Formats: sequence, C-alpha cells, structure tokens
Amino acid sequence: QVQLVESGGGLVQPGGSLILSCAASGSIDSINTMNWYRQAPGKQRERVSTITSGSSPIYTDSVKGRFTISREHAKNTVHLQMNSLKPEDTAVYYCNVNLRPLGAWRRYDYWGQGTQVTVSS
Repeated sequence: QVQLVESGGGLVQPGGSLILSCAASGSIDSINTMNWYRQAPGKQRERVSTITSGSSPIYTDSVKGRFTISREHAKNTVHLQMNSLKPEDTAVYYCNVNLRPLGAWRRYDYWGQGTQVTVSS
C-alpha cells in the first residue's frame, strides 16, 4: 500500500514564500515522475510543476521564475518552494506521484490529500 502525505500549506501575504512537501511511503519499487497540481475555486485542476529523474523540471508559465520543484530520492519526497506568491496562486495544491508498487507490473498514479495555500493581505 502506498500513501502520500503533504505538508506546508497555509496563509501568506502577497510577496511571501511557502514550501510544500510530499512524502511517498509504503511498498514502492520505483518512482517515475513527481508532480504538483493545484485547483482554485471554480477552476479546473492544473499541473504546476513536474520533476523526473534525468530531465529538467517543468513549470507552468504562470509560476516560472517563482516556484522551484526539488526531489529527495532517498526519502521519496518532493518539495515545491514558492516565492513571490500572488493572490492568484491561491488554491488547493495536490501532490501526484507516478510510481511502480512492489510486485506490480506497471506504474500507477497516486494523489495526496491536498493542502490549502491562501495568498491574501
């Protein structure tokens, strides 16, 4: 069984910073991609950033230069450092990991529970 646990959301003023973390645990054979998505009220869920071993990170245009994704391989953990936050970054942020469980013949997508990020003065 695989679990994703997110942490780090909260309320921050415009221009401030937050760091989100997501730890994958359980019976994991290998991890392919680790992603952050977000969903604002009344909007569709959008992919914010992706990190894959051996490839450059990918960011949606609206966060380029402000957000940084990183991965700790030994801890199966992904972080999202968010700087210069704007009110439009307000959303529930979800961690998504594509991985192969132990004993499985293919990879599956797993989702975290979501963490609220609110940017407001």
